[in-house]
Amino acid sequence: MVDDTWSSALHRLWQAASRAEEVSALADDVYAPLLATPGVHLVVGTRWEDPQILRYMRALRAGSDSPVITATARSVPEAAVREPGDEPVVTRIPVAGLDDAGWPEAELLRRTPGATFVVCTFRLDHRGWASLGVGVDASADVAAVEGRLAQAVDVIVACHTGIIQRGREARRGADDALLAEASLQMDSSLDVEETLRRVARIAVPAVAEGALVHLLRSEGPEFVAATHVSVQHRRALEEIGRENPWLAALLARRGEDEDTVFLSGPELDGSPFADTAEATEATEATEGDGDGARPGAAGGDRHSTVISVSTLRARDRVVGSITFVYQRPEARLPDKAFLRSLATRAALSIDNALLYELRRHAVLSLQEHLLPSQLPVTDQWDLSASYEVGDPMLDVGGDFYDAVTRPDGSIALLIGDVCGRGAEAAALTGLARHTLRTLLEQGTDPGTALSRLNRALRQERASRFLTAVVTTLAPRADGTALLTTCSAGHPSPLVLRSDGTVSEVLTGGLLLGVLDDVSYESHEELIGPDDTVVLFTDGLTESREAGGAFFESILPVRLAALRGFDAAHIAESLTQQAKAYRASGQDDIALLVARWTGVPPGADLLPHPLQLVRTAR
Repeated sequence: MVDDTWSSALHRLWQAASRAEEVSALADDVYAPLLATPGVHLVVGTRWEDPQILRYMRALRAGSDSPVITATARSVPEAAVREPGDEPVVTRIPVAGLDDAGWPEAELLRRTPGATFVVCTFRLDHRGWASLGVGVDASADVAAVEGRLAQAVDVIVACHTGIIQRGREARRGADDALLAEASLQMDSSLDVEETLRRVARIAVPAVAEGALVHLLRSEGPEFVAATHVSVQHRRALEEIGRENPWLAALLARRGEDEDTVFLSGPELDGSPFADTAEATEATEATEGDGDGARPGAAGGDRHSTVISVSTLRARDRVVGSITFVYQRPEARLPDKAFLRSLATRAALSIDNALLYELRRHAVLSLQEHLLPSQLPVTDQWDLSASYEVGDPMLDVGGDFYDAVTRPDGSIALLIGDVCGRGAEAAALTGLARHTLRTLLEQGTDPGTALSRLNRALRQERASRFLTAVVTTLAPRADGTALLTTCSAGHPSPLVLRSDGTVSEVLTGGLLLGVLDDVSYESHEELIGPDDTVVLFTDGLTESREAGGAFFESILPVRLAALRGFDAAHIAESLTQQAKAYRASGQDDIALLVARWTGVPPGADLLPHPLQLVRTAR
């Protein structure tokens, strides 16, 4: 029994309501003051789902400190007539007139003969309703009791509304955080398959228990990724995504429909997600071996399966779809607005990855056409090349190289770098390589070849300059070879001697395409058997580590460590070392390596029969 007046009790009830996380937490603050009202001997409340499903009943009798709580989920069909509308309804009913079929409270109320049941029924939300009532005797002021019931119900409804609102705000905040994290995760990769896997992983289990992602191809949906909170069910989802005709037909029917659709119950009949007895038996039969269990089948799951399908649309075209599988209460299902937002972000990330992939293939394909597919080689020369694209997303680079045989039996090596990237750089790359190649094949000396290329660039009014170096390697009767080098502003070649020492070929000359009449001087030196000449672009030397040091500072040491290796190994090793070394810089790296194997004194120095070997790119 509580001595507080009703007004102070009501004040405490409002305070409790502002803090409550569940309506049931208000029970003590509601029941005790009502029971303290003169003439009230019993307070009883019920909670209903839909019109007729009784979830629980709670009762407290005068003189007792322990409430009677009945937790149930039984159907009471006759109670459907009690379901209120939008406004609370207060009713007085003699206890003797209560029918047990529609009034589960009747059994408790009959313990006090001649009592009247004063009950207020009210709606909490769209899913159900509730009642709060008191059993009173003849001494009660029924009108006052009705007023107190109505006030208590006002607090309960306000509390429930506040809890729902706070839950929505919390969920909205969580959804926004999830969407932001999803965008960061999905945008952090430009690999198509990795992006698709991230789309599936991000949503599970935060959004759903399972997810499948399909790309839209010209021949129809193509499965690419699936995940599930259960490893066993993930395997089953992958099989469904690849082979299930029901899901394939569903995705095909969806077409370009942008609205997210939810399917459950009979709509899933015939699907691998159907909650049927057959599905339950199939699940139970396969749980032992870990394969083949149906994700979402009824066996062992508390909640019926629901699936949603969202179209992935970006830049006015459909790129695919994402299917979520849920085994959770209806209240925890995401709304369509959230799924549309997630699908939009996923679609943009996937489309960006697809566009990047197309761009990358186009850049690499064009880059390959600007480089020789084969290098000449005889038993006198070991030739190899390496090319590493700095960043395929930027555009076609301007690095080029080539090797050609000359009428006198020598071989000419050339390497160059056009300023900038893109279509214009690619056009100049093609012009420069093919001009030098043609001139050198005809026997033109390196200096003259560079001068004539410079003249051609000036005549074409080229808006970009370029650097290049040309080296001819001519065998001599004593087993050495004459190295003749001309440079037009390009990094100097290096020579790795057979004893492990490294020297720089000192050359100098003006950039190509800057002035009209330019001449280039040649530098000559001899190389011996097993000496190796290395030509490269500045992408190699300007690879920079986090501390600011350039790879150029350690290049001689790294090259010396490769003594005794063939040309292919040297070219690939230096490229990969520079790539691993740099923390900044995205310039392309081109290398052309020639190792002189030597000829015995007096050997025939006429051109040997040539082979063509594919270059390493």
